[in-house]
Amino acid sequence: MGIYLNPDSSKFEEAVNSDIYIDKTGLLIYTNSVLHTMQKYICISRPRRFGKSIAANMLTAYYSRGCDAEQLFSQFEISKDMDFKKYLNQYDTISVNMQEILSRSHNVCELISRFGGLIIRDLKNEYPDVDYFDDTDVIECMQDVYAQKKQPFIIIIDEWDCIFREYKENKEAQEKYLDFLRDLLKNQPYCILAYMTGILPIKKYGEHSALNMFDEYSMTNQRELAEFTGFTEQEVQELCPQYDMSYDKMKQWYDGYDLKGIQIYNPRSVVMSLSGHDFDSYWTKTETYEALKKYIQMDMYNLKELVTRLIAGSSIEINPDKFQNDMTTFASADDVLTLLVHLGYLTYDFDTCTVHIPNQEVQKEFINCIEDGGWEPVMDAIRKSEELLAATIRGEEETVARMIENAHQENTSILAYNDENSLACVIALAYYSAKKNYVVYRELAGGKGFADMVFVPRKTTQTPAIVVELKWNQTAEAAITQIKRKQYVESLKDYRGEVILVGINYESKELKKDDYKKHSCKIERITMA
Repeated sequence: MGIYLNPDSSKFEEAVNSDIYIDKTGLLIYTNSVLHTMQKYICISRPRRFGKSIAANMLTAYYSRGCDAEQLFSQFEISKDMDFKKYLNQYDTISVNMQEILSRSHNVCELISRFGGLIIRDLKNEYPDVDYFDDTDVIECMQDVYAQKKQPFIIIIDEWDCIFREYKENKEAQEKYLDFLRDLLKNQPYCILAYMTGILPIKKYGEHSALNMFDEYSMTNQRELAEFTGFTEQEVQELCPQYDMSYDKMKQWYDGYDLKGIQIYNPRSVVMSLSGHDFDSYWTKTETYEALKKYIQMDMYNLKELVTRLIAGSSIEINPDKFQNDMTTFASADDVLTLLVHLGYLTYDFDTCTVHIPNQEVQKEFINCIEDGGWEPVMDAIRKSEELLAATIRGEEETVARMIENAHQENTSILAYNDENSLACVIALAYYSAKKNYVVYRELAGGKGFADMVFVPRKTTQTPAIVVELKWNQTAEAAITQIKRKQYVESLKDYRGEVILVGINYESKELKKDDYKKHSCKIERITMA
């Protein structure tokens, strides 16, 4: 048993012994199925604190010949698989956290040298009788061990992408590192499984495709491994009653990562919320705040407007395929937004190719980042949103019209003014505080069409539902008529109680001097029995 070669199961035991541990050993069923196949190269990228290291430690504990983990895994899903014992603790397993090695190295060359030296030391201790051709070359040493002992290797690399985060601008160092990993892993008969995990997908370098043999599972497409990316809805639903916590609030705060139809919760935040019995921003405090602030403060590629739309609840279409998978190479807004997907600040809808802010925890962090630096109109609309919501519930038509008009005019420097989507975005910003007590839908199907905005009360509140219809160069009364005529309230389905109908009209043409850019509002109330 060595430090890096065939370590024991202690790191995974720590996770299992914790107050909250969710069984993700089903991942081992998949990795067992690809051993010694063309699919044996797996690279999984997820945001920080999404369980990457726990998964790597789990694989290590299962495969390493340095421990007997049968009892440890006997309580979990993998133990029910027919091949459970076939692969259990059968392989020479190299398990390395590359960030730890980098932190003790001054450059990439030293990192590679230190990695080799550490593995060679363990190899010599494990196999002192092997005739090593060159005992300073880790790749040749592994080849010698395999040739003489017929023991294949499983190689697990955590924080594989640390180079691309620490040496952001050093292309030469990055390429040297990729070439080393290629030589270590590609077409090597001793390697029957290579499992790498980090935050970023594999770096793209045009024709330089050193690691093109890897199957990638990223936050834009986790493919068949989506359920292992974080906590699933069912897992969180089962946890909440155990801790007497509201599932609806848990969903509001930490859900929202949609991975091809599977809803994933931020595991770190769920655990902290359950343990502390409250709801707060936990995961974002572990992230580099300045990194997020830097990205969204860049007003390149019309990014300021896009971020404003995201905060308002809009989805933005992007093309993630051109992203170079690093922290510095940005050719468009799509690249910045794609990076934010990989960092966990946005979620990507694979089917619609759009991104949006996943939950209240992340939404709060975006607001923190725009509180200064030219975002005053947006923040002003957000700060006044509680007042606007209260005026709407009280039926104060003139107040609502005036506040929406002010929010619309103040944000003309960011959003295109005479644009229906921009008005909808302004309305969403103006009603920002409603997200605390409502689930807010844009273009929600109901009756004979799509309601512009529908505010559905959360189960924990006693507030009335709200249906909003927007009109241009017509009348607020016409908006109310359309809500009734097209029966938009049917979008509320199982809701019973008071519904506030809100019609808003905007005069984009100067019909009369006093009408130009004027907003009007009509409010009515109905009851759904």
